[in-house]
Amino acid sequence: MKAVFSLIRSDRTNMRNMGRNLETFAVVTAVCFIGVVVGQTTLAPAVTNSTVDANVTMTTPVTLTPTVSACSAFNVSTCEVCSPGSYYDNETLLCSCCPESGLCLQPEACPACERGSYQPLSGQLHCLPCRQGSYSNVTGSSTCQSCPAGSFANTTGSETCRNCSAGFYSLGPNATSCEPCPQGTFCNSSRCPMCQLCPVGTETLQAASKECTPCRPGMHKAARQTMCQICTSGFYQIRWGQESCNICPENHYCPSPDVNPIQCPNDAFCPEGSIAPGYCMETFFRKAGENCELAPVTIALLVIAGGILVLMAVLLVLRRRRDSDGELSLSRAPLLQKDRPPSRFYAMPGESEPVYAGW
Repeated sequence: MKAVFSLIRSDRTNMRNMGRNLETFAVVTAVCFIGVVVGQTTLAPAVTNSTVDANVTMTTPVTLTPTVSACSAFNVSTCEVCSPGSYYDNETLLCSCCPESGLCLQPEACPACERGSYQPLSGQLHCLPCRQGSYSNVTGSSTCQSCPAGSFANTTGSETCRNCSAGFYSLGPNATSCEPCPQGTFCNSSRCPMCQLCPVGTETLQAASKECTPCRPGMHKAARQTMCQICTSGFYQIRWGQESCNICPENHYCPSPDVNPIQCPNDAFCPEGSIAPGYCMETFFRKAGENCELAPVTIALLVIAGGILVLMAVLLVLRRRRDSDGELSLSRAPLLQKDRPPSRFYAMPGESEPVYAGW
């Protein structure tokens, strides 16, 4: 019997301890639940006084609303204007915006301008897109950045600028397009701020060139020239991509600037810079060293012509002497009697001159 009573007593003790543990666990659980609810909610008494009759007043029950602090009412004195780079959004999920547009209780409640847009003023309702030639690659920009040289933006609201392709360039900032490199210049990479002049002896035959081509034979290009030039008369160049032309040497002539000098013929003259051989006058002259001299035929002709001239001179002298002698003999002859007395009879011989009778 003693053993039975001792067993019953031990069972009662165990049951009492278990009950105490359950009570302690229930209290701790309730305290934790209340703490969590109080930490996440705020009591917001939504009380509406609706009079049913003169003596009875009904109140709505208190509800727990999960809202941010200071959202139950607006303190107009603490409202601030949205800062530059942001705008007022009346559809924001935050409850810190004031009733008046452009004002918020917290600056972070104003949405920041997206990339490609900006807002330089405060308290605005929307942001502005970046103009052509500018960009904005961050949010909350109050200004847009200008596209650097070598890039462009041809649309509004650009987040980045596009680089100019090879053969094109943009000289200054705020470029809306790229220009092709003019003839004589090139750009062999992207984002060129300006095109480079082709090196000596090279050129570009069309715009928007990525590389230069060498000058052809018979042509040349100096450092400050843009296009290859044809060699002047008396000069030649048979190689590609040359800076200057060579003068045609002595005893040679250069009919074309893109061929080698040609040896001068033996009977011709070819001074330095000749484009064709020079000959003495045929038949009358012949080459003698570096000069022309009279041919034998020319000398004979000159002797004959000289003899003829001398003979003509002698004949002329003799004729003039004969004429002068004739005039002298006439001056020495007796003078004839010109005045005669009239004759008494008609037609006497020796008395009068014959008269024409008309038949």
